Parts: sequence; C-alpha cells; structure tokens
Amino acid sequence: MTVVFFYLCAATALISALSVVLQRKTISSALSLVVCLGALALLYVQLEATFIAVVQVIIYAGAIMVLFLFVIMLLDPTSEKFAAPARRVGYAAVPLVYLLGVLIWRAAASYRPAFDGAGLGAPSGIAAIGIELFSNYLLPFEVTSILILVAVLGAIVLAKKKL
Repeated sequence: MTVVFFYLCAATALISALSVVLQRKTISSALSLVVCLGALALLYVQLEATFIAVVQVIIYAGAIMVLFLFVIMLLDPTSEKFAAPARRVGYAAVPLVYLLGVLIWRAAASYRPAFDGAGLGAPSGIAAIGIELFSNYLLPFEVTSILILVAVLGAIVLAKKKL
C-alpha cells in the first residue's frame, strides 16, 4: 500500500511540476505549484518527517503562494479572468478533498514526538527547533521577514498606476 501511495504522490508531483512549466496562464501555473507542493508534503509524511511536511504546507503552499498570487494579480489584474469552473471539476474535487482529509488525519494520528532520552528537561523535536531558531538564528529570521515585506512593498510600487 505504501509503495502505491508513494508512486501516486510522486506521479502527482511530477505531473503538476510539468504543468507549472507548461501552463500559459500564470494563475494556473501558480495553482499547479500548490498541487506540487502538496504532493511533496505527502511524500514527507510518508518519510515520517511530519514537521517538514507541516512546514511545507503552511509556509510554502500557504503563505508563499498567497504572496505569489497577490503579486500576480497586483501586477496585471486584467491579464486573466477567472472563469466559472465546470461542474465536473466540482464533482471531482469532493472525493479528492475527502482523500486529503483522511491522509492528513492518518498522518496526525501516527505522529509521535521524538524522545532523545537525554533527560526529562531536555527539549527535543519541534521544541528544540523553535529554541534554536529564536535564540541562535533570530537575526536571519528577522532579516528574512523584512526582506519579504520589502518585496511586497516593491511590487505595490511597481504596480501602481501613474497619475
């Protein structure tokens, strides 16, 4: 079962990655990238790297793609119109969303936090990553957030119409 699931996720990632490159519309390309990132997150879950899978979904498929779509629509909002989706797409989406929910539930149910045995007070897993990120790497973390803010402001300035 896991081999079939691996090949299904890998094929989904490959097809959606090809779709990112081959799409003519930028919005469709960005949405194909979301599918590719979701398939990669499922591959991470299968490798039992649940933290990386959650970060993949929250950061890349969530925040970064929202930023991409915001910049695309801000730079040229008239280039693409959203057409009403065909009814058959809605019928196909219902079982796929259900399957995704089952897979996420299954991954969350199988998650067990790591215990390194170094002592009861020693943080491990996600707590250790958080302590390391916000103590030793606080400056690069804040510089990255300022860089993203400057990128959004730059996109707004570039997209602003001349008065």
